[in-house]
Amino acid sequence: MKPVAWLSFLLVSLVLSGCGKKDNPPPPAPKVSATPAPAPAGDGGYVGAMLKAQQSAIKTVDLASLNNAIQQFNVTEGRNPKDLDELVSTHYMPRIPAAPVGMKLVYDEKEGKVTTASQQ
Repeated sequence: MKPVAWLSFLLVSLVLSGCGKKDNPPPPAPKVSATPAPAPAGDGGYVGAMLKAQQSAIKTVDLASLNNAIQQFNVTEGRNPKDLDELVSTHYMPRIPAAPVGMKLVYDEKEGKVTTASQQ
């Protein structure tokens, strides 16, 4: 064989021998369950905690809207309302929101702020 042919044969052999190499297969995909995970045990579990959080957020918004209405009343009238019902009668609020369960709304006329307190 001529040297050029021999060199070509050698290169083709090397290329073909490298083509037979197999890569490692990819790892199998994790198995996914069709059923959701159970809710954690405890007082009300996940759903109970979500309801509590929602109620807390609503009451926070209610208190914020009451305090905002008091500030608007103060700016317009030059004084704080005598009681929360005055906010409704002067159309600063459509109604006074209910207090959270087991709590009551406490209005401080001097400070012009509404807070919640335990009914006990």
